[in-house]
Order: sequence, then structure tokens, then C-alpha cells
Amino acid sequence: MFALAIQTGLRITELTSLTITDIHLGVGANVYCVGKGRKQRRTPLVPRTVEILQNWLTHQPGDPTSPLFPTSTGRPLSRDAVEHRVTLTATKAAQHCPSLASKTITVHTLRHTAAMRLLHAGVDITVIALWLGHEQITTTNIYLHADMTQKEQAIAKTNPIGPPGETGRFKPDDTLMAFLNNLWLCRQPTRNQATTSQNTQPSA
Repeated sequence: MFALAIQTGLRITELTSLTITDIHLGVGANVYCVGKGRKQRRTPLVPRTVEILQNWLTHQPGDPTSPLFPTSTGRPLSRDAVEHRVTLTATKAAQHCPSLASKTITVHTLRHTAAMRLLHAGVDITVIALWLGHEQITTTNIYLHADMTQKEQAIAKTNPIGPPGETGRFKPDDTLMAFLNNLWLCRQPTRNQATTSQNTQPSA
């Protein structure tokens, strides 16, 4: 379920309402769902997600109208049940990635991850809006703003070279200054060269 959520960015209600017939794992693999406003859309599936779903259906068979993610009684999972599973999985993952312990991870976090992956891959914001099933592109712009915030935070963490208060302007040492001065002196004409140059100037 989580692999499907991260790759497709489906809403929690869209995930829980999926049936086996909504998943097409052949050529042009995709998932069909009905989102907000009864709008229908199909989202393509990458090979890794297809592989995971194939393994899932092997161990969780059912008729075409059966829930894709059923409870032990064969009914669709509730919203609370899905969020509970996300919390348990995040807790286990935090054992290997301690930074997750301080984060609140929900199904919407997985949806947000899907959007940010597309954004970082250079996908146009209008395509992301279609991918997520947004009615208005202004909703999708939230992810664009979030991406800019992250970049600004990264810039803020960079510190200029040198002690606090300094501008970071390069200051050459004495050795470099002496070398540059010698170059300048070598390019200046000597007194004899200057006199010769003046004597060879044609008269008016």
C-alpha cells in the first residue's frame, strides 16, 4: 500500500476504495481511481510498484470487485486503520533512520512525497496537478512553494568563509602581493628605454 501511495500520490480515501479490477499490471500498467468531485483518472505505475502489487495479489487473491487492501473480514480498510499502519511502519523505520522519530508521518505525507519527487524530477506543475487530481493548479502550487522554502533553508545554512563580521572578501598575503608587484615593475620601461622612445618619435 505504501509503495503505491508514494508512487501515485493517491489520497487515503482513494487508496481504501481501490478494488482489484482498478489495478492494471500489464502493458501500460496503471491504477484507476475516482477522486474528489467524482473525477476519474489513471496514474501510471513504475516497474517496481508493479512488482510489489503482483506479489501482493499473489498472497491476497480475490475476485475483481474485492478491495485491493482488505481487512481480515474482507472489507475495505478504514481511514484510521491505514493511518495506524503508517504510524507502525514509521516507528519501525525510525530504528534505522533516527531522524524519522521526530517527524509526524501520515498518508498525506506520502502524497506530498510523490508530488515533491515529480517536482524535483523537473515535471511541469500542470502535469503534477493532473497526477494528483487537483481541480485547481493553485493547490498544486503549495508544493512549489514548499520546494522553494527548502532551498531557502539550505542557503541559510551556508556560512561565509572567515570569522563573523567579515564580508568574506579575498585578502592576498604578502608573498602574493610581492609577486604581483614584481610583475608590475617588470612591465614598466626603464629610464633609458623611455628616453630612447622619446628620441625616436617623429618630429611634427
